[in-house]
Amino acid sequence: MTFLVIGAGPAGLATARVFKAAGLPFEVVERHADIGGQWLYGAPSSGVYASTHLISSKTTTAFADYPMPEDWPAYPHHAQVLDYLKNFTRHFGLYPSIRFNRAVTRLTRQEDGWRASFDDGTSLDYQGVVIANGHLTDPELPQIPGSFSGELMHSKTYKNAAIFSGKRVLIVGMGNTGCDIAVDAVHRASKVLWSVRSGNHFAPKFLRGKPADEANHKAKLVLPRRLRSILHEAVLRFVVGSPEDFGLPRPAHRLYDRTPVVNSLVLQHLGQGDIAVRPPIEELDGNRVIFTDGQTDEVDLVLLATGYRITFPFLDEAGLIRELNWKAPAPHLHLNIFPPTDNNLFVVGMIEGAGIGWPGRDLQAKIVAAYLAARKDAPDKAQSFRREIKRHCAAPRPRDAGPHGIFIDFVDYKRVLGKGIERLS
Repeated sequence: MTFLVIGAGPAGLATARVFKAAGLPFEVVERHADIGGQWLYGAPSSGVYASTHLISSKTTTAFADYPMPEDWPAYPHHAQVLDYLKNFTRHFGLYPSIRFNRAVTRLTRQEDGWRASFDDGTSLDYQGVVIANGHLTDPELPQIPGSFSGELMHSKTYKNAAIFSGKRVLIVGMGNTGCDIAVDAVHRASKVLWSVRSGNHFAPKFLRGKPADEANHKAKLVLPRRLRSILHEAVLRFVVGSPEDFGLPRPAHRLYDRTPVVNSLVLQHLGQGDIAVRPPIEELDGNRVIFTDGQTDEVDLVLLATGYRITFPFLDEAGLIRELNWKAPAPHLHLNIFPPTDNNLFVVGMIEGAGIGWPGRDLQAKIVAAYLAARKDAPDKAQSFRREIKRHCAAPRPRDAGPHGIFIDFVDYKRVLGKGIERLS
């Protein structure tokens, strides 16, 4: 029987390419009219905005055996990223295996596999399912007391800076998206405020004229994460300065325990007074925003760059708990891929962490393919790996998994995936 791959973004494409090379029968279903996932600008589920560029360099983001063109900038624009993914799909002959404009509405467990129901009313049976639909679809909307008479929106629906023209704007959230949008707003808005709850580390895109993230991937000596964090934090303080120098909270975590902000422009605008920092919101009252320090500002637009909830709309709540070992706010899976039950259900792409890039998704797909091959041809290896899965899933979620429960350190994660593939091969 065939395997179903849900989603034709980078994770789904990585899975399709690996399964095709491994001779595993598969079919990809994609609810939109083309590939790309988040990078399909303008699609209902895409959170990409007009100014979006990669925050990791093209060399660390691209698939290892399919580099982005040399004449492209180090951090390509979203339109170039989509072109790259389309060319990748053509190059590896994946388009014929993808069924577009088709959404999975429900998965149900069958005795010998899975049944997928689609939005056209049809259903098909599959041997197994690889969920690669991403985790940036359903906005996380904080509950803010009071009511607001202006415009309140989430960054999911933000597309270009024209909406800020002449307005007093408050951006909420200190992730990379919030920083990007704050910079966008500076050039159009009459006033830009930035509400932040906790601190984060800031990394420049370039060091000595080269993409700053390349050094981590070229290092011959791999240091433990904590030591890497301490050393690189000292470098960032020397090169960029401390967040506190710009009126931002001091980070309560080490550099490689969360995804850092890769944006130097927002610090420049803070230093120039173009952006004013505010603490968390206490209450909304008409066009006034009251902050936790008692300060009040009148604004016209509040934009929430507050992230996303991890959801699987085609699995009901009972199915999530049973089949994906759901432990809010995310499934608790071995390597963020394998549930404790050998149920032919896998997740690819459910990871957070700077530096993992699409080679990380490729390794995820390869370990799934290696496990499926071992289950057939080397059952002892598969059973040993299955015991490892159960031990991990029975243990508490690691403390360093981040607020969404899916954060990984790219150095450790790639090494563990590589060793797992070797053991299963």
